[in-house]
Amino acid sequence: MGVTLAAAHAVNDAYIAFLPPLLPRIMSKLGLSIALAATVAMTLSLAASALQPVVGYLSDRHGRRLFVAFGPLCTGLFLSLIGVAHGFWTLVAILIAGGFGSAAFHPPGASMAARVGEGEGSGARLSIFSFGGSLGYAAGPLIAVALVSTIGLEGMWIASLPAFVVATGVLLAVPAPVRRPAAAASLSPARVLARLRGALGLVFGISAIGAFIQRLFLTLEPIIVANDGGSEALGAVALSIYLAAQAAGTIAGGLLTDRVDRRHLLAAFTLFAIPAHLAAFSLPMGSPAAIGAIATAGFVNMALLPPVVVIAQEVLPEGAAATSGIVMGLAWATGSVGVIGAGILGDAIGPRAAALVCVPLLLGGTALAMHPALRAHRRPVLPSPELRRFGAN
Repeated sequence: MGVTLAAAHAVNDAYIAFLPPLLPRIMSKLGLSIALAATVAMTLSLAASALQPVVGYLSDRHGRRLFVAFGPLCTGLFLSLIGVAHGFWTLVAILIAGGFGSAAFHPPGASMAARVGEGEGSGARLSIFSFGGSLGYAAGPLIAVALVSTIGLEGMWIASLPAFVVATGVLLAVPAPVRRPAAAASLSPARVLARLRGALGLVFGISAIGAFIQRLFLTLEPIIVANDGGSEALGAVALSIYLAAQAAGTIAGGLLTDRVDRRHLLAAFTLFAIPAHLAAFSLPMGSPAAIGAIATAGFVNMALLPPVVVIAQEVLPEGAAATSGIVMGLAWATGSVGVIGAGILGDAIGPRAAALVCVPLLLGGTALAMHPALRAHRRPVLPSPELRRFGAN
């Protein structure tokens, strides 16, 4: 089941990555300004992120399997149609629908992959799931550009075919859900939100800070490279190195989650990410030192994800999808919005200076990681026997 979920994650996130490399073509086709193009990109990001806690809660109450199967199908069907949009609002509607599919997939997919009800090994299981998504996100732009170069924007609908294969594969490979335990059946929004006052709120904060730093790099690094006289291709190489290293970071973070004190792990990753990102923003792109710094920064940034998600699921095992949606989708959306402030700062003092000013915010994540409320999650927390029988369904 783990491989099936990872494959579904790869396909889903590949579709999400279709939009960025095609924005110049879409801008030309629809006559969009840079501001409207930025609005389009933010629309997809928020649709795919902000709704995750709500969808996660619904999947906890009513079953996760169908969400995991039909989420990527919805993502693929709609995001393969971005080339046929003939106006701004049509494109926005398509992106919202496609983003909703991704939001429907991630929280239940992460909860089924980690299977905190089984105890030991949840971090390693989640790392495989996360690795699939990272690979898909990295491959998506290449697939989109190759398709458009061959068959044009209007022919991109053919890219939806793998989504049907994934939906069928999930329904065949993932067991049908067992009877829902009373704890899950009685799950209420108030119970979920109440956990934000403790460990869940702490790891949400850590995830939001990490997401902000990731979006900061992805947004400002190409601009910094261009300001230094580098080519567009050189900026793209920097992003590719960062994203590839993040894929490796998810594996390392997952394995360490099962073996190391998680408070110390989160504190170390957030602390080490500061000098790594400072060096990545400061060193001239193209030098071996810069490449090493960028790879290190990407690695430690995404290594945060497995321990954050596993802790969130352990806080409320019967609501694992809802808590996953909070520390993934809602945190990612929060981090994305924060980049707007960094952009305003960049206009005032320059992109490199703005990035260097923002990076030390990671110290906030270090402080949150050492909060006493996380002491109970140093090691795996086993739920009740009823929830262990319930498993990931």
